[in-house]
Amino acid sequence: MSALTKVVLSERDMPTHWYNISADLPAAGITLPPPLHPGTGQPIGPADLAPLFPMALIEQEVSTERYIEIPDEVQDIYKLWRPTPLYRAYHWEKALGTPAKIYYKYEGTSPAGSHKPNTAVPQAYYNKEAGVKRLTTETGAGQWGSALSFACQMFGIECKVYMVKVSYEQKPYRKLMMQTWGATVVPSPSNQTHAGRTILAATPDSTGSLGIAISEAVEEAATRDDTKYALGSVLNHVLLHQTVIGQESIKQLEMIGADWPDVIVACAGGGSNFGGFAFPFIRENIVGGRHARIVAVEPAAAPSLTRGVYAYDFGDTAQTTPLLKMHTLGHDFVPAPIHAGGLRYHGMSAQISALKEAGLIEAVNVQQRAIFDAALSFTRAEGILPAPEPSHAIWQTMQEALKCKESGESKTIVFNLCGHGHFDLGAYEAYLNNKLEDFDYPTEALQKSLDHLPKVA
Repeated sequence: MSALTKVVLSERDMPTHWYNISADLPAAGITLPPPLHPGTGQPIGPADLAPLFPMALIEQEVSTERYIEIPDEVQDIYKLWRPTPLYRAYHWEKALGTPAKIYYKYEGTSPAGSHKPNTAVPQAYYNKEAGVKRLTTETGAGQWGSALSFACQMFGIECKVYMVKVSYEQKPYRKLMMQTWGATVVPSPSNQTHAGRTILAATPDSTGSLGIAISEAVEEAATRDDTKYALGSVLNHVLLHQTVIGQESIKQLEMIGADWPDVIVACAGGGSNFGGFAFPFIRENIVGGRHARIVAVEPAAAPSLTRGVYAYDFGDTAQTTPLLKMHTLGHDFVPAPIHAGGLRYHGMSAQISALKEAGLIEAVNVQQRAIFDAALSFTRAEGILPAPEPSHAIWQTMQEALKCKESGESKTIVFNLCGHGHFDLGAYEAYLNNKLEDFDYPTEALQKSLDHLPKVA
């Protein structure tokens, strides 16, 4: 095997198409249940989504084509940071004393510092092509809001971001980054929408949630003719755009003759990072005869895959979005204010949920102090300061590597480092000063939220 520390592809090696896992789900015996209309409970059609999304994205949402071409204009902007490097974690392997071979794909080289521009750019492009003037969205930790602000700036579209209030207060520089790219940023819940005012009337000190912020952004988009909505995770077309990550990773591993991975690891909140990285590897498991373990890692404070139920639910708190069959904690579940704001969501991608139900992926959850333990182990060896979100994947990778240390096995482990933590230094300060809290949800508290799931025939 090559002794290269990082594997860098040329721009000529960039993927020219996104990979759509919906084409290969039937080969695994999986049929995705259809999204349902929030009012009628019947399967939705393209016309039902038209107030929120341009038709090109709606077509991608329901497509069963295996590969969808990436427009030249999108590829040109991708080239500002893509392809991204794949690293061999030699220094961390040595620090852990493990015989495991650890690789990580690093998405922190994008202008926004995370994987999120991989979908923000095409979403802005397709809206621009459709003549849309404004986009609204939500953001948790600010990575998605930053990415969409950047993408809208590139295409001359106005951008408004409803930022979960606790993250708005914890991460002021994310807000400033969005404003630097011309976006308007509002803490959510706000008094600018009916949904926000309703939440504030019931809970004036609400710290907010992605479900609430989605309600606000969707409401504004649905009530203005010049505005559409952009989502940073969960939906099929969002995960589709992110598959450039996994496709590049496979090409990089093959380029250096690395062993096929034994374990693939990524964090999971709504699913964009996990799906984008893991789906091309899962395809090899389904149709290529490979046998990599695929592990999703989520926070104990928002454990939809590990403690939620597989059921139809709304994507937002105000119950305005289509109903998706997914792993959910309940649409009115408000996660504790952990620093991994990008993972504080009540639900999970329908595609990922179906894969979990079929036993094609595993899921674990972990407390936030443990993920910062792992993050410090990693950054003190490799030098890159990870965001709290991918630190969940770092923790799981560390567990796998230490198991190899005990057994003497030399497994190949690959994880996605989906963003840097330069705007998360407040979280690191709290950790270093022993002020981070862990959050456990009693079963009764989870059940209270699950009791409010919609009744679907």
